[in-house]
Amino acid sequence: MHKSGFVNILGRPNAGKSTLLNALLGEKMVIVSPKPQTTRHRILGILNTDDYQIVFSDTPGVIEKPAYKMQEAMSSFIHQTFEDADVLLFLVTPDETPEVHKDTFVRVVAVDVPKFLVLNKADLLDTETIALRLDMYRKTDIFQQYFAISAKEQTGIEILMTAIHEALPEGPEYFPKDQFTDRPERFFVTEIIREKILELYHQEIPYSCEVGIDEYKEGEGRDGDVTTIRATIYVNRKTQKPILIGKGGEAIKQLGISARKSIEQFIGTRVHLELFVKVRENWRDDERALKEFGYKN
Repeated sequence: MHKSGFVNILGRPNAGKSTLLNALLGEKMVIVSPKPQTTRHRILGILNTDDYQIVFSDTPGVIEKPAYKMQEAMSSFIHQTFEDADVLLFLVTPDETPEVHKDTFVRVVAVDVPKFLVLNKADLLDTETIALRLDMYRKTDIFQQYFAISAKEQTGIEILMTAIHEALPEGPEYFPKDQFTDRPERFFVTEIIREKILELYHQEIPYSCEVGIDEYKEGEGRDGDVTTIRATIYVNRKTQKPILIGKGGEAIKQLGISARKSIEQFIGTRVHLELFVKVRENWRDDERALKEFGYKN
């Protein structure tokens, strides 16, 4: 019997959804950051064996009041997870109570699939506190199973994986067995660059940037196998461009060095990376820009 299904991960911004996805897959596929709203798109990570195929879905954090059209589009990715889920993982952190999730729980209740409450960052708590936190959610009578994990420390992941496998329905292969995601390599390159922006810049800058690939050539170069990548970082306002570039170009140089190293690790070849910065004013509220950047069809 072959099992398969979509296992969708929900939760508020900065709950650790991307870290959990990486832990479940056993490798880093999606970018992570301590800053909220790191994930902007719905990303599928596919785990295959001869006996099953689990299609994990990482989503942006639940945004109660979107501030601009990009956030509205991010929220639409979340709504999709309610429609195709075979198993739903709802991730919470120790400082959250059921009350803060009451609006989302209305939709969770309506989904007729196995639902697991997953308390993340349990490594920060003692055993008694973990039990108290889980009891709060048991009283909602929404979820079938409850787990305490640390996605960062990768504790409790094996127990959670066992429960997921048991809850999967019998089903076909949705994707070829050698496929590990629905996204092309270029997408992950833009995500790596954005991850480094989140690491190296502060305040509003990371949230005002989007990355586009202008050129992607594999195996180019006189010195052997070199992948040439030219990418543009779009900023929301003119005043942000000099901040991103830095004095004498030092900031963007450091960004390029850091991003290139991670891209090389990801694609497995040497990389020649060129970064450019352009102003695209108010792109987060521009319908055309949002389509170009993959937020809307």
